Amino acid sequence: MNQAVLSPARLALILGALTAFTPLSVDMYLPGLPALALQFKAGHGAVQLTLSSFFAGIALGQLFYGPICDRYGRKPPLYVGGLLFVLASAGCALAGSIESLIAMRFVQALGCCAGMVMPRAMVRDLFDPHQAARMFSMLMLVMGVAPILAPLIGGYVLIWSGWPAIFWGLAGYAILVLTAAHFLPETHRPREPVTLSIGSALRGYAAVLVDRQFMGYALAGALPIAGMFAYIAGSPFVFIELYGVPAEKFGWLFGANAAGFIAASQINARLLRHYPPDRILAVASWVGAAAGLLLLAIVLTGAGGLWGVAIGLFACIAPMGMVMPNAAACALAGHGARAGTASAVLGILQFGGGGLTSAAIGAMAATSAVPMGAIVAACVVAAALLRYLLVGPSSPARQ
Repeated sequence: MNQAVLSPARLALILGALTAFTPLSVDMYLPGLPALALQFKAGHGAVQLTLSSFFAGIALGQLFYGPICDRYGRKPPLYVGGLLFVLASAGCALAGSIESLIAMRFVQALGCCAGMVMPRAMVRDLFDPHQAARMFSMLMLVMGVAPILAPLIGGYVLIWSGWPAIFWGLAGYAILVLTAAHFLPETHRPREPVTLSIGSALRGYAAVLVDRQFMGYALAGALPIAGMFAYIAGSPFVFIELYGVPAEKFGWLFGANAAGFIAASQINARLLRHYPPDRILAVASWVGAAAGLLLLAIVLTGAGGLWGVAIGLFACIAPMGMVMPNAAACALAGHGARAGTASAVLGILQFGGGGLTSAAIGAMAATSAVPMGAIVAACVVAAALLRYLLVGPSSPARQ
């Protein structure tokens, strides 16, 4: 396989596998959260901090990767971040207390976010906005398998080998994917030497943040992801403890939502043959907002019990398969020269929000599904409203 001529399918496979570092790191150990609380004699809030610290590391790390990859290219920072992820995953497996696990999860996230910034920037380097939206939809197919398989695998690994084996598995996966990343082309070589300094990095971030359209599209994609992470943080306790779902069966419920997400992303790829990404994003955002209001009504009234909550969550999460690729493509469209910085801002918004919502879930008593449902609903409704206010009914992405 030659670096210079990768087919779109192979490119999507490798980039998707890199992007999957994050969902695998989050989802694979979810069935073990209650077990971690017992083993370390920690409260649910302390265990939730292993998620919150991960999201904080993801948000912080991208501040550095964005300007660095615009200065040095995409691949060198990818290798450095990947190696850090491998070492930190081993550190998580060897953690002897909840405090050390929280700390190592933060370091793991610092490495993990290289696998988020670089693939998005590479897609922007290689494709126009319409093609980028289709490529992002392909990435959703590859990385979407992770939320389906990860909790299932994690639940059985937890039973057979204990939670440390989950993190050893993540380290092994990262080594394999970094080996495959050797075949990726270097998609960004600055035409002129760029001085990398705090001032230049801040100016780059400022140029992105004051772009009204960028922020409209970025928030349209970031807020639903923040809601998704509220669901990720809250669902183990809601389903396993509140509704009595066995840990090894939890993955099936989790995987059903991921399957809806994947199906929507592939429908999105077909719709892009006929409609611009901005128009699809507008419709999908309003559908998600309506589903959020439905979920809020379900958790407030208790209608349908377990299945009511499961159906409401499915209705909220599936449209994200259309929202995320189109929001990313539209947001990055106007920032080719700063694709790494713009990609980092996208990730910071996504996982900064995810850190806040997961921390909020951890701070609330898990006695009902209301906290989780209310936060998910608020995120998807706010996403639709902000996209409309900042971008308008439909404003085709800049070429």
